[in-house]
Amino acid sequence: MQDPHDLAGKERTNSLEIAIGGEVKAFRRQQDMTVAELAKTAGVSTGMLSKIENGITSPSLSTLQALSAALQVPVTAFFRRFEEERQATFVKSGEGLKIERRGTRAGHQYQLLGHNVSKNLAVEPYLITLTEKSDVFPLFHHEGVEFLFMLKGEVVYRHADQTYTLTPGDSLFFDADVPHGPEGLIELPIQFLSIITYSRQGEE
Repeated sequence: MQDPHDLAGKERTNSLEIAIGGEVKAFRRQQDMTVAELAKTAGVSTGMLSKIENGITSPSLSTLQALSAALQVPVTAFFRRFEEERQATFVKSGEGLKIERRGTRAGHQYQLLGHNVSKNLAVEPYLITLTEKSDVFPLFHHEGVEFLFMLKGEVVYRHADQTYTLTPGDSLFFDADVPHGPEGLIELPIQFLSIITYSRQGEE
């Protein structure tokens, strides 16, 4: 007899595949793209794209990133339908979804650690890692508020006209619509949690 936990796990996986496939198809149709056009732009085969849209196969992270770029939507948009069916997201250590954000081009590594289920409020928790390849980049600004919690290293972090020296255990909570970001990398590697919260009203 098959373990009921295995069956439940397969059902959750199938639900995720179906939800992602449905979102990919919906975004493709919104942009009046054929399966062949999207497949070519994203660099995947039409057969693979068809399987993804029909929930038959689970796309890799690189494929999801290619599809998000081709459709010009964030990777997280593919999970919205699935979010409505979930109340918790569990991410194993080191398995956060790698996300391309403005800071990525400065050598900042982002891992998305979860998704919230609210349609009105967006909460994006990231694990951010800075190494010797990272640039200082105190020029981020976006909607909402942001909470930082230092895990490793030491960084001088700018918010507007103030700077803060953050070491493990320190935190910083601020309005995110003014320039902010790491201004001095004191002790590498640097790692901190960044939780961004903003209203989804007006996104559609």
